Amino acid sequence: LGGPLGKFVHDSVMPTLESKLRAKQWDITPYVNVFNRTPESGFSQFMDHPRYSTGYTTLFNTIGMMVETHMLKPYEMRVNGTYELMKSMIEITGHHAKNILELREAQTQEVLNSKTLPLDWEIDTTQSSTISFKGYEADYIKSDVTNAERLKYDKNNPFEKPVVYSNYYTPKLEVEVPEAYIIPQQWYGVIELMKLNAINYQTLKKDTTLTVESYKIDTYETRRSPYEGHYQHYNTTVKSTTKDVTFRQGDIVVNTAQFGKRYIVETLEPQAPDSFFNWNFFDTILQQKEGFSPYVWEDIAARLLKLDPKLQIKFNVKKSYDPDFANNWFAQLDWLHKQSPYYEEAHMQYPVYRLISG
Repeated sequence: LGGPLGKFVHDSVMPTLESKLRAKQWDITPYVNVFNRTPESGFSQFMDHPRYSTGYTTLFNTIGMMVETHMLKPYEMRVNGTYELMKSMIEITGHHAKNILELREAQTQEVLNSKTLPLDWEIDTTQSSTISFKGYEADYIKSDVTNAERLKYDKNNPFEKPVVYSNYYTPKLEVEVPEAYIIPQQWYGVIELMKLNAINYQTLKKDTTLTVESYKIDTYETRRSPYEGHYQHYNTTVKSTTKDVTFRQGDIVVNTAQFGKRYIVETLEPQAPDSFFNWNFFDTILQQKEGFSPYVWEDIAARLLKLDPKLQIKFNVKKSYDPDFANNWFAQLDWLHKQSPYYEEAHMQYPVYRLISG
C-alpha cells in the first residue's frame, strides 16, 4: 500500500488490532511465509501482488485485510476468530473513519502527482522488525513413508521467542508514467476489464497518426504448469522505440490522470508481475506466423549482407562471441530474417502504446 495510508496501517491499525484481539484471548501473527523449514530463523512478509484481494485494493488506495485461520485449528475456533477480527476491524476503521478518508485523499493525490510508479518490489534488507512468535519446537526425523528426512513439530514442547520479520519492501522496477495508453479496439477483453474497474477512457473519433512509445517483447518465461487457469508469464522484459502509428476510429485512449492510475499502469505495463500480458491476454502476438524457406532465403540473405555492410559487421560480431550461434546455420538464417524488412512486424509487438506528453 505504501504512502501515508500504508504508514497508518503499519503504525496504528495493526498494533491496535493485535491489542484488541489479545484482550479477547486471540493470538494473531503475520502470515508465516515459510515452506519446508521452521520459522525461528525469520521470515518475510508475503508479497500480495494485485492478483490477491489485498493487493488489488492497493491499486485504488484502499486498505485491505486478509485473515487466514490455520487449517489445523478446529472449525468453530476458525469461524469465531475470523468473526472477532472482523468486529475489531470495524471498530478501528469506524473510530478512525475521518482520518482514513483524509489519508486516502492525500495518497490519491500523491499517486496522481507521481511521474514514476513502481511495478515490482523486493525485500528491503536494510531494515526489519522483530515479532514475538509462538510455536512448537521441531526436529527432522526419518519418514515412515519415504525414508527421507521430514519435518515434525512437537506439540508437547511449545515456545515463545523473538523472530526476525522482514516486512519492508523497496521498488525493484519502476516505470515512467505516460500521459495515456492507446489500446486498439480489437482487444475487447482488456477494454472490458477497464470498464469493470471504472477506468475512464475516450475513443478516437477518426483515424489518427500519433507519435508513440512502442514496446517489443524482448524476453519472457512461462509457467510449465497451470496457475488459476493460466500458463502465466513472468520475468518479462521489453525493448522500447518511438515511432508513428496510425490508429483507427474507435480505438481507446486511457488517460493516466485519474483515480485508477495504479490499476492502469500495473495492468498495461507488460513487465509488471500481474500485467494483462503476463496473464495471457496478448498471447497471439507471441506466435510467429510467417517464416522463411531456407533454400529461398539463403540467396536473399546473401544479398542483404552484401548491400548492408553494417548488418554484415553485426552478423560477424555475433558469430564471434556466440559459439552456439556460429555453429547453427538455421539460427543464423533466422537472425538475418529478423533483421530484414521481411520479418513479420506484428510478432512480439506489444499492441498497447504509450503516449508521452511534451
